[in-house]
Parts: sequence; C-alpha cells; structure tokens
Amino acid sequence: MTITQNTAPASGTREFSAPATYTINDTASCADAVARHAADTPGFPLFQRNIAGAWTAVSAAQFKNDVYSAAKGLIALGVNQGDRVALLANTRYEWVVLDYAIWSAGAVTVPIYASSSPDQVAWILEDSAAVGLIVETVQNRETLDAVSAAAPALTTVLVIDGGNVSALQELAVAGQDVADFAVGERVAALTAADPATLIYTSGTTGRPKGVQLTHRNLLSESASILASSFSSLLREGNKTLMFLPLAHVFARAISVACVEAKVTVGHTSDIPNLVEHLGSFQPNLILSVPRVFEKVYNSARQKAHDAGKGSIFDKAADTAIAWSQAQDAGKTPLPLAIKHAVFNKLVYSKLRAALGGQCELAISGGAPLGARLGHFFRGIGVTIYEGYGLTETSAAITVNTIGRQKIGTVGRPLPGNRVRINDDGEVLLAGPVVFSGYWQNEKATAESIVDGWFHTGDLGSLDSDGYLSITGRKKELIITAGGKNVPPSGLEDVLRSHPLISQAMVVGDQKPFIGALITIDHEAFPGWKERNGKSAGATVADLRTDADLLVEIEQAVMAANKAVSKAESIKKYKILDVDFTEATGELTPSMKLKRNVVAEKFAPEIESLYS
Repeated sequence: MTITQNTAPASGTREFSAPATYTINDTASCADAVARHAADTPGFPLFQRNIAGAWTAVSAAQFKNDVYSAAKGLIALGVNQGDRVALLANTRYEWVVLDYAIWSAGAVTVPIYASSSPDQVAWILEDSAAVGLIVETVQNRETLDAVSAAAPALTTVLVIDGGNVSALQELAVAGQDVADFAVGERVAALTAADPATLIYTSGTTGRPKGVQLTHRNLLSESASILASSFSSLLREGNKTLMFLPLAHVFARAISVACVEAKVTVGHTSDIPNLVEHLGSFQPNLILSVPRVFEKVYNSARQKAHDAGKGSIFDKAADTAIAWSQAQDAGKTPLPLAIKHAVFNKLVYSKLRAALGGQCELAISGGAPLGARLGHFFRGIGVTIYEGYGLTETSAAITVNTIGRQKIGTVGRPLPGNRVRINDDGEVLLAGPVVFSGYWQNEKATAESIVDGWFHTGDLGSLDSDGYLSITGRKKELIITAGGKNVPPSGLEDVLRSHPLISQAMVVGDQKPFIGALITIDHEAFPGWKERNGKSAGATVADLRTDADLLVEIEQAVMAANKAVSKAESIKKYKILDVDFTEATGELTPSMKLKRNVVAEKFAPEIESLYS
C-alpha cells in the first residue's frame, strides 16, 4: 500500500492518505454476492451451523435458497424497495440470512441489539419508520408487544424461534407464490448509492442517531480490507467464528467481507462456552473487542495462579512481551530466544489451543487494545492487528496489517481513505467508507461533516509513516483544577489488564487530582479469596476495605501510574460493591463506558474521593 503525505492545509495539521486500489461499480450492491456464489461455486460451504453439537456445512446454493425464500416472503408481506426492516437477534446464521434477504427485497436493514430496552427499540422503530420487525424469541415479542403496537409504520412482526413456526418458515409460506425473478428484479434495481443499513449508535450520551451506510460504504470497507495484506488469510477456504453482535458495525463489516471473499463463517452467541466452540470450530482468524482478549489473558493467568503455577505464567508473560518488543527492535538476544522457546512448549501452545489451535490472525476493534496486551499475544504466537473506525466509517478505516504493524497504534489508512489531525488534535476522516449523513438529522450531519471531513471527536496523532495513535476523546478529556489535561483511557486500559479488575473509570474533572472508581471481576474473585484465606461467602462489599485486596489493587494503580506524569497519576481510588454492566446501564453493547451514567449513579462515591 502506498501512503501519500499531503500538504498540510493549515498549521498544526497532518494528513495521510492511501490511494484506492479497487473500484465499486455504480450498480453493485451487497446482495449481488448471493446469486454470484450460488452460480459460480454452488457447493462451496459459505457457512457452518452448529446443529446438535456438530458443525454442518451450508453451501452457497443452500444460502441462496434460504435468502431468496425469505426475500420472497418479505415482498409478499408488502415490503417495498427502500423500506426499513428492523432485526433484533443475537449472532446466528438466521441473522445473516435475514440481512441478505432484506437487501434482496430491495429494503434496508435496521439492526437492533438483542439487549436493547423497550424504550430504545421504540425510538429506533419510530425514527426509522420500520415496516417490519424480526425478533429472536417469543419472549422478545412479548416484551416488545406494547412498543410494536405503538410503532406508526410497523405492519409485520416475526419471530426467529417462534415455536411451531419460525420466521424463516413463515416467510417461506408467505412467499411461495412469488417467483424468483421478482427477487432478481429487486436486486437489479439496487445501486451502490442506495442505503443498505441504518445503524443506531449505542451512544455513551444522548439519544442514538441513525447512521446511514450505503451499499458502496459496506462494499468499499470489504474491498479495502481485501486489498490489504489481510487478503492472504481472508481467502477462500479459511474459517472464522463470529461471536460479536452482528448489530455492531465491526462484526457486520467483517461478515460482508467474509461472504465476498468466501471465508467460511460459523456463528455463536454462547459466550460462556466460547472456548469450547473455538476448539471445535478451529477458526483461522478471530475478530473481537479488546475486552475478550483481556478476559482470555486474565482467565489464563487466574487459572495458573489458582493451580500454584502463577510464577511460571507471569515469567512466561513477561518473556512473551519482551520477545515481541525485541521483534520491533530487530534483534532478539539469545537468552531471550531460548526462554521464549521453552515457554512456547510449556505455556504458549496451551493458550493458542484455547483459541482453537489454528488461529493465524486476530483483529481487534471497538476500543483500545493496549500495547502490553498486543505484545503479549504476538509473543505467544497469535498476532492481534488493531484497527480504528466508527459506525460512521463502516468499521475500520485504519488498521495494522500483516507486514505493516506498530503495536500501540491503530495502523495506517486502508486503501482509498484519508486521515487528518486537526489543529486541536481531533482526528478527521474521509474516504468511500465514510457515511454521508445521519438519518433525518441534518443538524447532526452538518456538525459532524465539514468540508468533506468527518469530525470523529477522537484525539490522536500521526507519525511520519502514517500510523495513527488514538489518545482519547475530546468530550472525555479530564481537565483538573490545576489545568492539567488528562485522557482517561490509557490509565483505564492498564487497570483493566489486572485479572482482579473488571472495569475502571478515571475521574477528576475540575478536581484537585485524578481519582478512579474500580470494580472487581466476579470470575476472578473466588480464586483470589481462596488464595488469600478469605471466606468463600464473602462479598466484594465485605472485603472492599480488606488490606490484602487493597494491596492487590494498589499494585494495579501503581502500574497504571507508571505510564503517566505525576500530575496525571491516580491519587485515590474507590472499590465499588457492584460491577459496570450493559444490563445495569453503565456499558454500551460494545463494552464502552457510559461515563455520564456512571458519574450520575456513583456521584456520592466520586465526591467521597475529594472530601
């Protein structure tokens, strides 16, 4: 990929661009791949489904049959070209079938997180004017009965697991008199400029906005990924297990890219048994958010310490990190190479087995990964390529790729895209993956897109090679009473890397010093209690002032403070009785902190840090 440094249009700005090495036909759409694969390679296993514990192939021909059957049903039920159809379900094969069926009927998919509250669903249905709603379970339907009844444009509600008749069966019956050519006509009428999806940003503040992404946006995202060195692994015959919510743009974009490239995809939303599913599916590539990689590391460390092998694991982890850092330096000392080889047999091979044993590539997005975790995983033989993007950029717009990686950065622009750092440090983006505006919200669009550049609200920097680093959010920047600007994310990343810590939020805006709220990981807590001679029945509330627990958390705080100046370091912290979760409202579905919610719910605890 060629990086072009453009002349800075104003003092203090830097800009890098990557020329496009692909074109998207004006008549192209995401729906085209269904018929194309069925015609060219009808027997190719585009998907694998977990049926009764066994992974069963779904051919390209069968996928087309499933998609067209559902699309004909949608047409029969009155879905017209350009209509919006909402889809609320966990990650599963039927999600992808219905997504492509909605497109094949000429309509627009409106994904909704399965964890969304009735109020959130009501707003999305109202704002999008969805004519159809497909939910996963009968319970979902019952929960949303009042919401769907009040939705002004909604005429159809279907249930994927609907008891005697599923949504796909119901659609097949409804569309049995609709000819295949009717679907073909709807697909042919689509253009690259047509909207493909409205994704409502989960939002850490305010009401969600509908991000309108076109078929060109999603196809450009897919093409730019496949035009990078990732094409060596995102290729026909390789496999990936999709477990992130398909309502999130990250999983959705990779799903489209996998269909385009004929990477076989499996699905699961059974996160508690994810390691088991990874072991049976054996993916060649994994995409995830940093919190999952953090949990893999923390769980492995916890198990080692519980088994009395904590010292070995910690030495192995330090060796993996040092070995990875040596790769960047271009020289690996012989003693380090020997230690790395020994730990590869003793420790690293078992960690790779936990990811299925065949993983050659992992992609992380949605939040910062952290350099330490990046070096650890590369050191054990599973390189994680970190990228950066937003819903508004159809997922990744910059990414570290094979042969072009700087751990600690979020990589360089993908082909066709541009990155600029504004005078105030804000990251601005442009390119074919960038959306054209928010659904029916001209004010928000005008505020976000200025002179062709999307203003992200993120703060960052570009190095001389075009690698982007994200340092924080403009709105999240903490300004202490002494005038010190402190981005909280770096401190929080280090705190969360400790096995005993689940979540952390740094505070201190207009206060004399930086503080932090810390929650305890409920999975790691029992093992810690056993190792430290605490009662098995003791709760976090019982032990949050316990000397041993405070020593453990103090070590994590000291580790975080090493990365910042004295003025930016955490002076006081408080361990909370409860965790931050999506269910209780402190986290978004992509595991981002809703800082305003935490600040409001735990205002007394924050104030106590300064009293």
